[in-house]
Amino acid sequence: MPSAMEGSEAGEEGEILRYEETEDDNVSPTDLSELLKEGTKESHDRAENTQFVKDFLKGRIKKELFKLATVALYFTYSALEEEMDRNKDNPVFAPLYFPLELHRREALLKDLKYFYGEDWKEKIQCSEATQHYVDRIHHVGQHEPELLVAHAYTRYMGDLSGGQVLKKVAQRALKLPTTEEGIQFYMFDNISNAQQFKQLYRARMNALDLDKNTKERIVEEANRAFRFNMQVFDELDKIGRSLTEEAQDGGFPVHDGKGDLRKCPYYADKLGKAGPGCPYHTAVALAKQPLVQLILAACVAVAAGAAAWYIM
Repeated sequence: MPSAMEGSEAGEEGEILRYEETEDDNVSPTDLSELLKEGTKESHDRAENTQFVKDFLKGRIKKELFKLATVALYFTYSALEEEMDRNKDNPVFAPLYFPLELHRREALLKDLKYFYGEDWKEKIQCSEATQHYVDRIHHVGQHEPELLVAHAYTRYMGDLSGGQVLKKVAQRALKLPTTEEGIQFYMFDNISNAQQFKQLYRARMNALDLDKNTKERIVEEANRAFRFNMQVFDELDKIGRSLTEEAQDGGFPVHDGKGDLRKCPYYADKLGKAGPGCPYHTAVALAKQPLVQLILAACVAVAAGAAAWYIM
């Protein structure tokens, strides 16, 4: 979900590492791309430091929460791309219209089918925080289309940057298939070089015929977009705290006596050390011993006799 993190990557332990992108020598401080970069730094940092994003980068993401994040993305991008289609011929936005390269709605449909099944539409709903975000996007698209630039920049440039880190984290943490089901959102099959495409996108932004006041409004709207994203992150974080824990002991699933023994948190080889076996499997193994079975049968007989005596 938190893909609005342009210019950052995560290391193996989840820490955020900055990298400097190659800058165009012809970029001016008054260009829209530079104004957005400088004007959203604080919002950018705050978004990266929300608890949800920090946990995600460390691989601490429950599958149910990831599914809900995918739902939020679906509603957000459905609204954004509907308004982009509406304004594809509007000169204040048309140069940034890249449906083949960027649009995410169809990819998100595939992810929702993977997580929820063919009847996914009946199983999802737009959350309160996401609805506020969606409402704002529709308002902008219908009344202030020049501000769509801010929402497109915040989402898509992040998807092509930090979002690629999140793809790897999610795939590893949730043990998703290597065939990329569940993470189609992060796959940009029609962009061969993300770095070059981002440079092209910024150049198109800078070529828009916008006055100083409009540029300032776009930067302000980009900060608003970051706030909407953070509100969605906070909402997901609250939901995550209410979900039943899916794992313990550093991520090993809680064993319920079913399935593969190797998935048991007490399994010595899994833990990499000798130690007491799984209580469930220890009990099952003892119960299979003839002597133990004989003792259990005798106990059952005594208990049945006592119950019969009591009833009489």
